[in-house]
Amino acid sequence: MTTAAPFVNLDRERAYVSDLGRAFAGALVFNIPLLMTMEMWEQGVVMDRWRLLTFILCGLPLLYGLSYYAGFSKRRGLVNDALDTAVALAVGFVTASLLLILFGVVEWDAPPREALGMVALQAVPGAMGALLARRQLSGARSESGGGDTDEEEASYFGELFLMAAGALFFALNIAPTEEMILIAYKASPAHILALIAVSIMLLHLIVFKAGFAGQEEADRPAAAFLHFTLPGYAIALAVSLFTLFLFGRADGHSVAGVVQTMVVLGFPASIGAAAARLLV
Repeated sequence: MTTAAPFVNLDRERAYVSDLGRAFAGALVFNIPLLMTMEMWEQGVVMDRWRLLTFILCGLPLLYGLSYYAGFSKRRGLVNDALDTAVALAVGFVTASLLLILFGVVEWDAPPREALGMVALQAVPGAMGALLARRQLSGARSESGGGDTDEEEASYFGELFLMAAGALFFALNIAPTEEMILIAYKASPAHILALIAVSIMLLHLIVFKAGFAGQEEADRPAAAFLHFTLPGYAIALAVSLFTLFLFGRADGHSVAGVVQTMVVLGFPASIGAAAARLLV
């Protein structure tokens, strides 16, 4: 019995190394569009440091929540979830640093303020990818269908939290771009109303009607629409407004202009909210 203990520990260490490697793969897969977006590089340089700090501080509870519901390792519990959160954030920083250096975006003689800003802005979405890696890159979801209960089942508010996480991830890919502002200012009120309707419809269909793996069963469609779809879209809009604030996209614009831009960004954010409920 005592001689078997070292082998058990060795197996655990090997499993953790495998989980860690998968976390780096997840950070790369989920974060590569942002790492290769020029506007994200620029934002890392020009963004007010207090906005960047706000983003990272707001990202910590979000990452902990993802660790609680998914996590890149099978270890569960308050301390293990906190450790997974810290390691995932470190994975995000390392992945962003290496690739931005590889791309020649961060140069060795770059001012520390600029280099740190570009890396830190990319670290949170990279950490999100790291935490989702085990569920999406290892088939953990299908394995858990056979009775494995090491992942937490989301409560109603947990479902809404996951929607917010998905909305943020998708919004981050669009919010820094000039095309989003252009679309918002070319859109008429009729376009904006139609975009709201399409966003709500797609959010509902993707989660309840499209037949994707992991989708929810809506026994009462009207109740599902009121309890999940409409709150999910409201969350997508709130996340969109936060992201616009983060990148300074709301500065100097009229209220009507900010609302239009929020609705435009709310379209991909609502898709992200729906996707998160399928992915996690």
